[in-house]
Amino acid sequence: MTLRIGIVGAGSIGCYIGAALQMGGAEVSFLGRRRMANELAEYGLHISDFRGMKYSLPASALRFYTEFTDLPKLDFIIVTVKSGDTASVAEQLATVISDSVTIISLQNGVANAAMLRQAMPSAVVLSGMIAFNVLQRGEGRFHAGTDGAVIVQAAQGLNKISAALAASGTPFETHRDMRSVLWSKLLLNLNNPVNALSNLPLKTELSQRAYRRCLALLQTEALAAITAAEIPVQRLTAVPTSMLPHVLNLPDFLFTRLAQAMLAMDPWARSSMWEDLERGRKTEVEWLNGEVIALAREHGLNAPVNNRLKALVHAAEQGGRRDFSGEELLALISN
Repeated sequence: MTLRIGIVGAGSIGCYIGAALQMGGAEVSFLGRRRMANELAEYGLHISDFRGMKYSLPASALRFYTEFTDLPKLDFIIVTVKSGDTASVAEQLATVISDSVTIISLQNGVANAAMLRQAMPSAVVLSGMIAFNVLQRGEGRFHAGTDGAVIVQAAQGLNKISAALAASGTPFETHRDMRSVLWSKLLLNLNNPVNALSNLPLKTELSQRAYRRCLALLQTEALAAITAAEIPVQRLTAVPTSMLPHVLNLPDFLFTRLAQAMLAMDPWARSSMWEDLERGRKTEVEWLNGEVIALAREHGLNAPVNNRLKALVHAAEQGGRRDFSGEELLALISN
């Protein structure tokens, strides 16, 4: 029986994962905005990754919807909308889903699955995350420029998704403690605002110590809050998670030598937050740095560096600067 999967939120991640699943034989239904429907109708859908994988779907092979009520019967629904849209999407999904569908949240942040469960208490809702970046390159093209896996809360039936993703070479893992995984991923995602405010490709930004020192300060505050909350961290990179700030602080020549895996990416890869600012969209900074600030406050700690960077991103959303040098950014958030 063909695996039927719905992608709710056909943006960069949604289009990439949906195409990868269809590459593996799944029947995929995309739900997204009219703008994306028009783009894919004109150009088709094309995915690629930094290893050299390429796959294209002509427009005639795509099932794309713009209304929740038009979605067909599905086995899984993968939610990939921005965190700020989760509540609205959950409310609409609750009116159309069947009891047999399993919902997977593949979103940034740590609270999206809980929000989906609250709106759909009788549904099976699984937490998940994607550890790689996808850049929308226009004309229906989506490129995964960094390494990483799709990780989903352990549950029955996920072997079918794993098998479908295998065709594209997309690693798939399951984990029982997704709270730990999501907070560990959030630590890595704290580079998203740094990258967005540098206006540089990820590899160029991470190759400069001043930007890495900014990230190290953000992660140090986050690790203090995570430790206070007694949340274990998972190793999602070649560098042990607790050691990330120390490695990031190394001089460039040592970092380049010891952390080569962290720089294993395409030279044009960018963060999703950079893409949001580039396209004039609201960012997910409240669901990244904002979550660190909230967790720290909950445990009697402060997170001033995350707070200052959050303010700079909000200013950029309103047309403010987003081309800071590493030294400028470091001075602004550490004083």
